[in-house]
Amino acid sequence: MKIYKFSKEHGKKVEKYQSHLATYVKMAQTNKAATIGYMYIDGEGTVGRHPAPIPQLFIVVEGEGWVIGGDQKRVSIKRGEAALWEKGEWHTSGSETGMTAIVIQSEALHPEAFMEIKTRA
Repeated sequence: MKIYKFSKEHGKKVEKYQSHLATYVKMAQTNKAATIGYMYIDGEGTVGRHPAPIPQLFIVVEGEGWVIGGDQKRVSIKRGEAALWEKGEWHTSGSETGMTAIVIQSEALHPEAFMEIKTRA
């Protein structure tokens, strides 16, 4: 499992189209099919341990919680960070206070091309 940062400081100012005070952080680009969803984990909620059918990028957009990858180490995660699980990697996630995330699944995910790695867990 890898943890990425995508907070505002890691983005680029949007200067086209008469934009003002706007920042964009590119997170992924795929040349294969992708599914994109929104995950709500309520306080004290968990997503049970399961293998990733294809690479999964778990992008926290609100709240905070934890993620566990194949190494079974629990890693804190918060808004502005994302976890990547590789195909076949057993993983789980949860939150004591609530967390929402965008989940992108695709065989063609390579977020390291766009985001800084916070830590390898």
